Amino acid sequence: MEKKKILIADDNENIRDALTYLLEDEGYALSMAKDGSDALKKAREFLPNILFLDIMMPEMNGYEVCRVIKNDPQLKKIYVIMLTAKGQVAEQERGKEVGADEYIVKPFSPMEILSKIKNILDV
Repeated sequence: MEKKKILIADDNENIRDALTYLLEDEGYALSMAKDGSDALKKAREFLPNILFLDIMMPEMNGYEVCRVIKNDPQLKKIYVIMLTAKGQVAEQERGKEVGADEYIVKPFSPMEILSKIKNILDV
């Protein structure tokens, strides 16, 4: 069976490392991006099942990346989870407007992340 793929796009290395540590033992194929344009490039190459997407990143912000992904016929099925320190309702509404599937506010619970992934992938 093919491994489920997860792309983590965050300019904070600590967040990327924490999610890698959490997910690598779960058997997922992982890829990392450190800015918005890198996230878009990796999404096209890696074709992840799930994309954890930070909002505040260099190059392109998470909203821009999400909008492009959700408007691309080859990428729109990627499940986008906005992962950000911005927890205001207005920010969450903007995320939904650009097509984000879910919104998780940092700091996040590792159990919450694993539970969401399992529910999304139905494993």
